[in-house]
Amino acid sequence: MLREVTATRYIAPLRSGGSVPGVVEADDLGTYVVKFTGSAQGRKALVAEVIVGELARALGLRFPELVLVHFDPAIADDEPHQEVRELHSASAGVNLGMDYLPGAKDFTPEIARHFEVDPLEAGRIIWLDALTVNVDRTVHSSNLMVWPTFGTVPPRLWLIDHGAALVFHHRWDTSDPAKAYDFRHHALGHRTPDTGAADAELAPKVTEELLRAITAEVPDAWLLDEPGFATAEQAREAYVGYLHARVQASASWLPTDFPTREELAAEEALRAARTQEGRPNWLKRVPDLHGKPAAEQDWSVHLG
Repeated sequence: MLREVTATRYIAPLRSGGSVPGVVEADDLGTYVVKFTGSAQGRKALVAEVIVGELARALGLRFPELVLVHFDPAIADDEPHQEVRELHSASAGVNLGMDYLPGAKDFTPEIARHFEVDPLEAGRIIWLDALTVNVDRTVHSSNLMVWPTFGTVPPRLWLIDHGAALVFHHRWDTSDPAKAYDFRHHALGHRTPDTGAADAELAPKVTEELLRAITAEVPDAWLLDEPGFATAEQAREAYVGYLHARVQASASWLPTDFPTREELAAEEALRAARTQEGRPNWLKRVPDLHGKPAAEQDWSVHLG
């Protein structure tokens, strides 16, 4: 089961996302990014966070530890913004925390241009997103972090934020487990992802037993009052049944039509040639700085 901790110090809200999570310290001396039950996205977003995050971890992908955070709004009384205080007041009790990665940076398009990603790793991530119908891992909103960013350990990709996945649980009656996955704007679609190898490796691991163990991590309170299900256990079985059926239908939804390295190189060369051709003669002597990294988000600024 997910560990339970109690928030002891509220540090700051994170306004980069619509759910306005908060950074807190807890009684286990850990620091967590907390997503609140009272956010506009609702509890289904937290259900998706648990199921997809724990599935990622079970499949060997890098994903920060999740914990259940007992939150008392009184620890955030000094929060100056009324809408954030109202969010806290609506979220008293158990919320979802994700281990804070100090110094982690967003996998932005600028960083992506200079960051090597193994084709199999890219394939695994896209396979997970296709399985869980994650619509929020795009070029401009990758929900990927690069960490660590200091020390001697090389930086690696970490997955975060899966609240927009499992879109089928918003319309159980009309969702088809064999529906194709739209990968055209995926953040790793131009990394020659080996989704075929990922499917061969990961699909056999996603068993009904694994899915039941993962859905058991979701608190009952987040599954109650789901239309069409009398109990939380019935809702869990619906997730298990859908995801297992989708695994078995992977041949129908598996994205494979990605550009090769050669095609990508040719595309980049053509882009550079067009850029150079469109410059006036005096500007052609100026280096092309297209792709130079811009300012990057650093979570550590929230740790005052």
